[in-house]
Amino acid sequence: MKTSSTFSILFWADFPRAKEKQASIYARITVNGKRATISLKRKVEVSDWDAHKNRARGTSQKTRTLNNYLDEVYSSLFKCYQDLKMEHKVITSQTIKARYLGEDEQNHSVIDIINYHNEDMVDKLKWGTQKNYFTTQKYISKFLQKAYKTSDIYLNELNYHFIIKFEKFLRAYIPVDHQKQMGNNTVMKHIERFRKLINLSFKLGWITADPFVNFKSQFIKTERGFLSFNELLSIEEKQFSIPRLQLVKDLFVFSCYTSLSYIDVINLTEDNICIGIDGELWIHYKREKTTRPIRIPLLPKALEIIKKYKTDIKSISQGSLFPRISNQKLNSYLKEIADICRIQKNLTFHIARHTFATTVTLSNGIPIETVSKLLGHSRISTTQIYAKVIERKVSDDMQKLRKQFDEIERVHLLTKKGDNQPFR
Repeated sequence: MKTSSTFSILFWADFPRAKEKQASIYARITVNGKRATISLKRKVEVSDWDAHKNRARGTSQKTRTLNNYLDEVYSSLFKCYQDLKMEHKVITSQTIKARYLGEDEQNHSVIDIINYHNEDMVDKLKWGTQKNYFTTQKYISKFLQKAYKTSDIYLNELNYHFIIKFEKFLRAYIPVDHQKQMGNNTVMKHIERFRKLINLSFKLGWITADPFVNFKSQFIKTERGFLSFNELLSIEEKQFSIPRLQLVKDLFVFSCYTSLSYIDVINLTEDNICIGIDGELWIHYKREKTTRPIRIPLLPKALEIIKKYKTDIKSISQGSLFPRISNQKLNSYLKEIADICRIQKNLTFHIARHTFATTVTLSNGIPIETVSKLLGHSRISTTQIYAKVIERKVSDDMQKLRKQFDEIERVHLLTKKGDNQPFR
């Protein structure tokens, strides 16, 4: 853990609040411009205090005793700073104060809750979800370095202002690689994950107040992208001479007719293909993301793709239904396929799942309850997002129909007007 770059100790007498010409003495710790004040429970005559030397004037026994005490406090505070540095602990004015007062043993830091969460969730969260937390934790570290010049901070120092500053940092952060700046919903996702960490701290009793109590997440609702029937057909009918593109195309189309996500498609084996209640072939599988069991009847086009790779050497050697390919490469190749098929959409593998929900099922009259079951949703309200997309499509189609009727009416009126013209 990196330490702060500036550190100072100052003793001062509180003249404005002096009573009977006696001023209380305080120690001020400053680390990178952030201050913490400690009352030393000592008083000094206003006329005896040297504001330049930060000590009492004179050589009396009382003065020497007070100055010796201040020297001891200075040495103790400096030792607290050195100890924290040697222990690779977070160094702020508050942590030095807590160490001096003997209160730091009960304090937990942001790094403490991150480490606790990572250890506790290693067997509870899927790797994809864990990676998302690692990304959020990376941004927390970057924020602490930029805003507080440290790599850690005590949880009891967090407040609403800290959360707002973190949100502002995320919105303004410019990646050094090819990625774009974060959109609103991405920022909110990082905030939500950080919120879960803080909520865990609260449950553990590491903090007594929730800094998120007045914070409200503001997600922007977006419609799910999906392929129209013609767009899906253009991909289905396209044959690629390049094996990698043909494989990616087949996996994508398979997902469009089964609703399975990338990780679920890649993990399929022959054991997942079973005879269903209707005597036809079904997929029996537990979703990687939710571990919920799903049962999906195999449509003819999906079954054709399975048969195509039944004798594939890579599939056989890997013990999987299809040859394995990374999600990153798969999505990269999908961009090529979109260009070749002249599809003006940001084609990703997850669009296949949305296409199943909209174009393949709901648009063809499959009840939303059935679609929800096939998608493996635990709540039908999650599936209703797709129903709203279908409503938008219905609205667009009806608008086109209105324009057609308007055009027919216009032509009819022109024709009628022409019929009423006198013969010449």
